[in-house]
Amino acid sequence: MKGLLTRRGWGVVIGSLVLAMAGRALGLVELYVLAAGSMGLVGAGLVYVLTRRPDLEASRQLNPPRVHVGDNSRVELSIRNRRRRRSPVLALRDVLAGGPRQARFLLPPLGPGQSDQASYRLPADRRGVFTIGPLEAERSDPFGLTRRSSAIAPVAELTVYPRIDPVRPLPDSPGRDRHHTTPRAAAVGLTGEDFYALRAYQQGDDLRRVHWPSTARRDEIMIRQNEVPWQGRATIVLDIRARLHTEASLEAAVSAAASVVTACWQHGSVVRLVTTDGVDSGFGSGAGHLEVVLARLAVLVPAGDGAGGLAALGPNRAVDGAVAVITASGVDAADLERLTRLARSPSAVTLVTFVGRRPRPEGASWPGVGHVVAVGATRPFAPAWDAVVAAGPARIRPVARR
Repeated sequence: MKGLLTRRGWGVVIGSLVLAMAGRALGLVELYVLAAGSMGLVGAGLVYVLTRRPDLEASRQLNPPRVHVGDNSRVELSIRNRRRRRSPVLALRDVLAGGPRQARFLLPPLGPGQSDQASYRLPADRRGVFTIGPLEAERSDPFGLTRRSSAIAPVAELTVYPRIDPVRPLPDSPGRDRHHTTPRAAAVGLTGEDFYALRAYQQGDDLRRVHWPSTARRDEIMIRQNEVPWQGRATIVLDIRARLHTEASLEAAVSAAASVVTACWQHGSVVRLVTTDGVDSGFGSGAGHLEVVLARLAVLVPAGDGAGGLAALGPNRAVDGAVAVITASGVDAADLERLTRLARSPSAVTLVTFVGRRPRPEGASWPGVGHVVAVGATRPFAPAWDAVVAAGPARIRPVARR
């Protein structure tokens, strides 16, 4: 009976035992009769829930399956009765993200082959990948003494991306890379001069662009993707070290990185995300690349203080183009130098600082960067970013590269 009795059912069982002991102590047959009747009622409830097993077919659809923080996803359920007899009244329960939150509603009786639909809104209040379900159908006896649940729909996943603020893209930065410095960035297209990457064949691709050596090696049709000259490039470096960030500052920094990546992608630039835990997305401009970057940002957690991630930001990996470094205000000069090494020109660096665990000393300077966006409690990121980026390049004091 474990797991089948409700709280009311356990109360009736305990009451029956008390009545039986009282009947023995007092020698009253009536108490024995009441105890036996109560236990019989519980037994009848068990027989009811064990024999009346509904055969339901259910499906769940998330619309959309990927949202940003602050948006809502609509969960649509479809349930069909596959038995040849009418189903009982059922309580449906959908567990949200494995936590205490649940969506509960009653399903009216369904005739043979009859279907019904239900839906509810799922607010996305924090980023991450969350599980929905499994959807359980719970049946109970008419007295509410027993119940039994069974899963009728599998688990689904909801991906919540960071909040996106509409901001200006990174400014074009002069450099030696001829794929940058244009007022209007082009996209990776069907024609171009330089090899960009290989990707799997998609329906509608020009077969003249098949890369046969890679196709033979991978046993999959691979398409050569060329890069159109004079394409803007933007690199976003995100500092996620736990010793610098509070929970609030980390979430704000991740949201800022997602906003800048999206703005640069919408501008037509190829974008790249680098984090201090060693992740490097590489450059890309397609919608799929943006989805990969946002999905990575959705699951970021604070990283340790190991030097592995920062050591990877060496000058041998430097590229021309605009670079945004997003960190906390307590970053020291040595770490700042390593964070900005991806930029060949200091004027190409836009530094964004959030108030973290350690405040920046009064009067401290930010050497080696072109723009500084200081975000505080009274200065949100989006207006602060737009004000600094729209002001144009600043005169800076460069940092000597080791």
